[in-house]
Amino acid sequence: MKKILFIFLLLFLITYFFRSSINEIITGGVVFDENDEEINLPYDFGDINLYFCQVDNCEEELLKKIKESNKVECAFFELNLENIKSELKNKDYRLILDDRKSKEVSLVYIDDERKELMHNKFCIFDDSIVFTGSFNPTVNDNTKNDNNIVIIKSEVLAENYKDEFNEMWNGNFGRGEIVRNPKLYFNNYLIENYFCPEDKCEEHVLDLLKTAKNRVYFMIFSFTSDKLGDEIIKSYHYGLDVKGIIDKTQAGSEFSEFNKMKEIGMNVIKFRNKGFMHHKVFIVDDTVVFGSYNPSKSGNKDNDENILIIHDSEIANEFLYEFDRIYGVTKS
Repeated sequence: MKKILFIFLLLFLITYFFRSSINEIITGGVVFDENDEEINLPYDFGDINLYFCQVDNCEEELLKKIKESNKVECAFFELNLENIKSELKNKDYRLILDDRKSKEVSLVYIDDERKELMHNKFCIFDDSIVFTGSFNPTVNDNTKNDNNIVIIKSEVLAENYKDEFNEMWNGNFGRGEIVRNPKLYFNNYLIENYFCPEDKCEEHVLDLLKTAKNRVYFMIFSFTSDKLGDEIIKSYHYGLDVKGIIDKTQAGSEFSEFNKMKEIGMNVIKFRNKGFMHHKVFIVDDTVVFGSYNPSKSGNKDNDENILIIHDSEIANEFLYEFDRIYGVTKS
């Protein structure tokens, strides 16, 4: 009897420590107890590649993924790159466009005819790879405007984006179900994924800003959200390292957060280089927010948008290098 109990106890301990080790791998060393809901988060392992369009060739990266794939589903605000249009014709593709920018596209597509914008810029390749960011496949976004793209091999994220794509494909613009997997562990870090307006993107960015301890940087095309602007101002008054870049065409608006930030001495500048500063990025400590969402009422409540929040210092550092590059060029 004692031998049976000893074997049972040994098996229990082996199982316990094995599960703990797996948990540490999945959660980056953070072990959750049985009452913590986050222990049930999905997890995925795969490649993630980040590109910046004035340093890298974003058109080339998108074209490469289309060529490598059999099935391609894309939702773009605007599309005018001829190489991309030509390659899509060779594939099993579905395409969604905003009607304001789609009249000259010689492809079969569904368009959003509302006054609000279908402002997404994403693709799903073979139900397993996601392409997203601030980049529209246009000549200007590829050659003049500062943009970012990320390509992530993740079936969990692909499910999220496929759900959103199908909603819009079926005519459900500006509304839909909340995201299936808002959080997942990818490799050894946390990724959050949301779609506006149904997932209330502003609230998730605000929640992140409230956690800031050392640094809040942002590079934004259009910034009119008082909630987010006020929270950043709080970070500045608390003595955090706060810097911002807003595109010059938007910073002069009476609704822009630029003036009230500048008036209190915050280190925020207008982007004055060629093209637009088209990023939509917040860097909060070692976490980065990016996607198609501009922090504005339309971006949060009206337009179809998407964001990723990646809690990883290496990814955040890549965005910091891009911030420093743009900031340095703009200040010179």
